[in-house]
Amino acid sequence: MPSAHLDTFARDRLPPPQLMPEFLFELPELRFPAQLNCAWELLDRHVAEGRGERVCIRAPGQIWTYGDLQEQADRIAHVLTRELGLVPGNRVLLRAPNSPMLAACWFGVVKAGGIAVTTMPLLRAAELRKVLDIAQCSHALCDAALLRELQEAAQDCPQLCQLRVFNHSRNPDALEAAMRRQPRHFHNVDTAADDTCLLAFTSGTTGVPKATMHFHRDVLAVCRCWPAHVLRATADDVFIGSPPLAFTYGLGGLLLFPLSIGASTVLLDRAAPAQLFDGIRDFGATVLFTAPTSYRALAAQGPALRGSKLRKCVSAGEALPASTRALWREATGLEMIDGIGTTELLHIFISADEEHARPGAIGTVVPGYRAEVVDDAGQPLPPGAVGQLRVKGPTGCRYLADTRQAGYVRDGWNHTGDACSVDADGYFHFHARTDDLIVSAGYNIAAPEVEEALLQHPAVAECGVVGVPDAERGQLVKAFVVLRPGHDGDEAMVRSLQTFVKQVIAPYKYPRAIAFLDALPRTATGKLQRFRLKAG
Repeated sequence: MPSAHLDTFARDRLPPPQLMPEFLFELPELRFPAQLNCAWELLDRHVAEGRGERVCIRAPGQIWTYGDLQEQADRIAHVLTRELGLVPGNRVLLRAPNSPMLAACWFGVVKAGGIAVTTMPLLRAAELRKVLDIAQCSHALCDAALLRELQEAAQDCPQLCQLRVFNHSRNPDALEAAMRRQPRHFHNVDTAADDTCLLAFTSGTTGVPKATMHFHRDVLAVCRCWPAHVLRATADDVFIGSPPLAFTYGLGGLLLFPLSIGASTVLLDRAAPAQLFDGIRDFGATVLFTAPTSYRALAAQGPALRGSKLRKCVSAGEALPASTRALWREATGLEMIDGIGTTELLHIFISADEEHARPGAIGTVVPGYRAEVVDDAGQPLPPGAVGQLRVKGPTGCRYLADTRQAGYVRDGWNHTGDACSVDADGYFHFHARTDDLIVSAGYNIAAPEVEEALLQHPAVAECGVVGVPDAERGQLVKAFVVLRPGHDGDEAMVRSLQTFVKQVIAPYKYPRAIAFLDALPRTATGKLQRFRLKAG
């Protein structure tokens, strides 16, 4: 396929062919043309087909139609190419909370043939410096509220030659002022289906994030697999959620998926449970994307949520405890849609809809993908046996010039790092991340299983479990617990929790050490950072 990228940085840093996963395009809807710009299918198509006046994005104090979003994105694409010198293939760092303007910037970059590098709002200068260096970003578009850390990072990144701020009304050089000088329409760059349009950084649960490369065809592929076959939303749905657009869970759930079907999305710059509840109520949201921790907090609003328009609830980003699923169903009357996906494969590849959900199971393989549970030698395991999860489909891992590619892709399969089992009905069960398995006195203990037991104790609000070195047992199970208000983290509580866990799961799995914290260390996407717990 002829690439439109004049800057060949991304293509030059693709993994070598022998380390590429095998890609599957077995579904008819996954057979893409050689030339493809995903902005056409997600945005421009709706305007061309007469849906330009349909509401696309809602936010506090703002409503944008599909026509509005197209106009803003087209003007940004003109600014990038005419005033800032962007050529196809350049990387553009995007820094903003979830907002209509961030969505417009994302589409503006893609339309111009650039590569979007959207960053978590909570990243500090040192972290941004790593992103700028790895991606070699030449351009950046930044919300004024988040400018300081980026400016500090940019001092050590001379390759960043163009930085424009937005949401800064008093700045004559702001992006909005430049947009007003530009024409209304932009002709999308005729990119190849296998041109990179997105660099997504892993969320850093291991402390060492990696840049994953995704093509234009990948963006459309994830819209045609899980959403179409499992979520099954409609154009009348209103999406809402907490994950940032810099997190592929949020990019898919709050931008790509709703726009792919002509629906609308609510973008909140703050989406803690309190703001999320207000958004569900105030915007009439019907489809919710958030993490298990948020669902536990929102369950307290069960009676009010029963009276809302909410009808579909998606959980991903971290393991869904069976107790959280039960709590949510009891509080709201709604069954959750669970799913497992990775930044490397862009979105969800194992899931089950509400009708086929089973407590304790993630679900079955999403159409378009294949998945297996194998042993260390790569041999498929029988039903019920715990092993390594490996997946292949229309998307797959492409780390940007990273030696860790060889560990993720083996024999054409993506090895996700999850320890799973699959039952006789084809339902996959998550046990732990492979690096979260604790080997204590010869026993294999899955940290999430111990966490699930602790969460059933009425005094426990949150918890994280890790293995710590121990001279006698090899590793010791240690729990870090956040207590609910009114409970004391004393020796009596330690004994109470240990006794409780022994009654819920096999006694050898109980936490022999317990520490109490005010809060657990989490990434900006809400994932537990076990490496920080292990570091003490």
